[in-house]
Amino acid sequence: MRDGAEPGDFRPTREQILAYITENPDQAGKREIAKAFGLKGADRVWLKDMLRDLQDEGLLEGSRKRLSRPGTLPPVTVLEIFGRDRDGGLLARPAERDDDEVPIVSIRVSRGDKGPAPGIGDRVLAKTFRNKSEEGPAYTARVMKVFDRRQEAVLGVLRAGRDGTFRLEPVERRQPELVIDPEFVGEAKPGDLVEAQPVKIGRYGLPRAKVLTVLGSMTSEKAVSMIAIHAHDIPHIFPPAALADAESVKSATMAGREDWRDLPLITIDPADAKDHDDAVFAASDDDEKNRGGAVVWVAIADVAAYVRPGSALDREALKRGNSVYFPDRVVPMLPERISNDLCSLRETVDRPAMAVKMPFAAEGRKIRHSFHRVMMKSAARLAYPQAQAAIDGHPDDKTAPILDTVLKPLWDAYAVLKRGREARQPLELDLPERKILLKPDGTVDRVVIPERLDAHKLIEEFMIQANVAAAETLEQKNQALVYRIHDAPSLAKQETLREFLTTVGLSLARGPQLRPAQFNSILDRVRGNDNEALVNEVVLRSQSQAEYAPKNIGHFGLNLRRYAHFTSPIRRYSDLIVHRALISALGLGPDGLTGDEEARLEEIAALISASERRAMAAERDTVDRLVAAYLAERINDTFDARISGVTKAGLFVQLPHFGADGFIPVSSLEGDYYIYDEAAHALFGERTRKGFQLADSVEVRLVEVAPLAGAMRFEMLTEPKPLPGSTRSFNKSRGQKGRQRAAQGRDRARGRRR
Repeated sequence: MRDGAEPGDFRPTREQILAYITENPDQAGKREIAKAFGLKGADRVWLKDMLRDLQDEGLLEGSRKRLSRPGTLPPVTVLEIFGRDRDGGLLARPAERDDDEVPIVSIRVSRGDKGPAPGIGDRVLAKTFRNKSEEGPAYTARVMKVFDRRQEAVLGVLRAGRDGTFRLEPVERRQPELVIDPEFVGEAKPGDLVEAQPVKIGRYGLPRAKVLTVLGSMTSEKAVSMIAIHAHDIPHIFPPAALADAESVKSATMAGREDWRDLPLITIDPADAKDHDDAVFAASDDDEKNRGGAVVWVAIADVAAYVRPGSALDREALKRGNSVYFPDRVVPMLPERISNDLCSLRETVDRPAMAVKMPFAAEGRKIRHSFHRVMMKSAARLAYPQAQAAIDGHPDDKTAPILDTVLKPLWDAYAVLKRGREARQPLELDLPERKILLKPDGTVDRVVIPERLDAHKLIEEFMIQANVAAAETLEQKNQALVYRIHDAPSLAKQETLREFLTTVGLSLARGPQLRPAQFNSILDRVRGNDNEALVNEVVLRSQSQAEYAPKNIGHFGLNLRRYAHFTSPIRRYSDLIVHRALISALGLGPDGLTGDEEARLEEIAALISASERRAMAAERDTVDRLVAAYLAERINDTFDARISGVTKAGLFVQLPHFGADGFIPVSSLEGDYYIYDEAAHALFGERTRKGFQLADSVEVRLVEVAPLAGAMRFEMLTEPKPLPGSTRSFNKSRGQKGRQRAAQGRDRARGRRR
């Protein structure tokens, strides 16, 4: 009670006043406060003095008309959206404040909201609401108006101009070059990879920009992959908290584990592999009831023992989703202490593992399986060619001692599993993979196509069976998990494929239940024919994309009813989730799947699916840029190529030797007016009936290269070939004669389509 107050008069306490202002920010003027507490006359004077005291003490701030607590927001304010939370929601901060107590605001977007959706970088007028929950941002907000939309930042390399200005050479193909005035360069130097903000200056000439961030130098090694990392927003620097988690963990002990250290499990990986997350062993089944059968053991690195749910290390792993493999570097999902040390199944070193034992009948059918949490010791670390050479009769000092006891039983077991695979008939596409070999300076040395060995197929089939066993066990235990799903081709893609197959004399049966065997039959019929590459390519394009999901629809490509990724937890977060699910379902330890994770499985599946697509795009872009830089000095050289895509705008061609794509604009195709036939995947001349089709082998000339964008433009040197009758996807209502006259007129005018 303030001095001068009459006994019995009600005057609110300091705490009550502060609480009211906090809870009612839109009614926090002196008049509103007095009205709320029923203060009149002398009590209003008292309130004025009290509010001044609270301001002097730093407990309140504001003007005569509106007061607020420090760090609070007015009910309507201007916000700047700067990022997203882990759920993908937009986050904002007050646009006109730069103090340390700036609150974070979660933007609430309603489906019924009209107008443009807000995005990162936008300035918005928003109505704010205090978040009553102690979790998450202090405020939520509803956007009232987007009134300043920031242009997307541009990624490019800074170049020095002759006139004293600088130029930004963009890394995106469709982005124009930008001018940067010296005062907007900051600390960037020519040759630096920078992020720049376009600015609106003038109506004529090249657009201008200012440098926001220096990302690195293009003169360094691994510079090309750095472009893809930043262009696709791939996290590549571990936060200190995640690194601290990795350093603090201790090696796993035998507690709660079976001792499998005497079992001669071996790792078979690429020669340059740094981490080893799977080991295998096999033997003939000594059960009299299973003559001719085999027993397979698969042990997988026990990442769940070190990466605990909700830790900083776990949050970063989920954010990354998977490791990303570039020709010049690897961006790992987990820090090196985890991926390359504690979890890697190193030769002759004790390592914790999640393992599965699987007996198979002689015809390749899995009889049963069991999961175990074990301690193992790899008996040998082999490369694929090394293991294959030993089986082919050329063992070395390392493989000779284990040839009869380990390697031959593995191949015998693979022969059993292969019978099961042949009976199952998964989709068998012939898609050779290319590998870029680099020089020490990070430039391309050569591109090779590694031989597809039985050693590769053995490990692949063993891993598939382990993944199936994981999914089956979790289903039997009614344990939630993340499946690896692959849907059958959509009805639209099926119909498109049927239309194409008719152009090459093939057919695809109609029916609700397509099976991979039907596609395999088509591929077998064209094997060795001129159309083999074309049909393989079109069948591939008809397939859906595999993804992760908590609801199972099966895996069409592998022809499996249930499938989950279990065998690569060092590089895939999906596998870590499955490991935790197995630990929970089988009671193998306290570090299993948590209730919170189970509730978020749909969200987690969406995040890791997106991460996978992001990684694939980044890897592909890096290959394109490396090859473009390599070929930049070979302008006007000719190359053997294969048509990898057909569009209305022109032809995409792939250089088989390099695995990179370039483009031939339809306007550069001489001698006819070329029409796009979607069903036949072709461009054909309206007058000559000759043209170019997907998978055609052609000769091309390189005419232009943009190394930073990974873009190459070619000129067609091969003459068009006669094409069979077409279903033509252009307007058919126009008469044939009219089309011919129009084409002739265009030919006389320019001889090409522009």
